[in-house]
Amino acid sequence: MDKFELPVIQEQSGCDCGAVTAESENTVPDLNQSFVSGSIDTPAGKLPQVSSVLTRQDRWGSIKTRWGVGRMNYKVDPGLYATGTPDNHSSVFVSANYKLSFDRLRSALTGRSAWILVLDTKGINVWCAAGKGTFGTDELIRRINISNLNNIVSHRKLILPQLGAPGVAAHKVKQISGFKVQYGPIRAEDLPAYLDANYKTTAPMRLITFSLKERAVLIPVELVEAIKPFLIIATVLFVLGGIGGPSGFWSSALSHGLFAVFALLCAVIGGTVLNPLLLPYLPGRAFSIKGFSIGIVIALIFLYLRDINLLAWPGRIEALAWVLIIPAVSGYLAMNFTGCSTFTSLSGVKREMRWALPLEIACATTGLIMWIGAVFIS
Repeated sequence: MDKFELPVIQEQSGCDCGAVTAESENTVPDLNQSFVSGSIDTPAGKLPQVSSVLTRQDRWGSIKTRWGVGRMNYKVDPGLYATGTPDNHSSVFVSANYKLSFDRLRSALTGRSAWILVLDTKGINVWCAAGKGTFGTDELIRRINISNLNNIVSHRKLILPQLGAPGVAAHKVKQISGFKVQYGPIRAEDLPAYLDANYKTTAPMRLITFSLKERAVLIPVELVEAIKPFLIIATVLFVLGGIGGPSGFWSSALSHGLFAVFALLCAVIGGTVLNPLLLPYLPGRAFSIKGFSIGIVIALIFLYLRDINLLAWPGRIEALAWVLIIPAVSGYLAMNFTGCSTFTSLSGVKREMRWALPLEIACATTGLIMWIGAVFIS
C-alpha cells in the first residue's frame, strides 16, 4: 500500500526499496544526467547545475511515471546540486532522489539560487522513504559529510520537506553534523511565499489535504497496476464461460464469459477510479468498506442488466457469486489508497488488513467457485 502522489514538496509514489547500489558512494552526482544543464565550481569540485524550468523531457517522464512506466527506476543521483548560481550564503534544500520529488522542488525555485542536497532514498519519495528509513537521520548526516557541504556553505541550516520529519531526528543531525534542521511548507507551490516571509510558514502551509485533484492524480498508476492481473484473470473467465456454457464454445463465451469479463472490469474501475474520486462520500472509515460499498452498487447494477433468472438455481447461484466477487475485488483495490491518504494511520492500516484481506480472499474465492458451478450446471 505504498503508492502515493500528492502534489507536495516531495511528490509521493510507491517505489521498491531495492538494494544499495554503487551510486550510494558517489561524492558528486553525474554531470551527464539528462536534466543537468551545466556545472558550477565549488570547493568540492564541479557540481551539476539544474534549471528550475522543466523541459519537455522532464514532463514526459512525469507522465510516463504517473502511468507506471519506469516508475521503479525514476530517480536521480544522490548528492549536491545547484539551481541558479548559488554561493556560500544560499539556502540548502533537502530532497529525495525520486525524480518527481526532485523536479517538484527545483521547479518551485524559479528565479532563485539555491543548493539541493539529494539523499539516497532508493528512488522512493520523501513520505514513503521517511517511513521506510531511507529518508532518515543517518543518510542525511552521511550525505552532508560526503558532499563536503560544510566547505560549500558558510551557514549551518538545512530546509527539509515537512513530510520527511518522521524519519529525521533533528537534534541528532545538529549534534553530529552541526547543521540545524528546519522544516518548510507542505506544498512546493508555497516555497516562494515561505522564503519571502523569512523562512516562516503559515497555518495553511502546514496543512495537508487530499482534494479531488490530489486523489485523481493517483488513478493512472493504480489502474495500470490492476489491469495487468485483470487481463490474465479475464482470459481465464472468458474461456471457462465458453467451456461450461450450455451452448457451443463461442456462444457460451459471449454470453457467460464476456459478461464475467465486463463485470470484473467494472469491479477494477470501482476500486481504482470511482473509489478515490468518491472517497469522502463513501460510507465507513476503512478503505475496504468504502470499496465494498461501491462494489455492491456495481454488482446490483450488473445483475439488473444481466436479467438473471432468479427462479432457477443456476441464476441464483450466479447472482450471489457476483455479489461476492465484485465487492471483494473493489474492496481489495481500494485498500491500495491507504498509503497515500491523510485519512489513515499505519496502525489503523495494519488492523484493517488483518480482517479485511482474509474476508476479501474468502468472498472472491467462494464467489468464483459458485460462478463456475453456475456456468457448468446451467
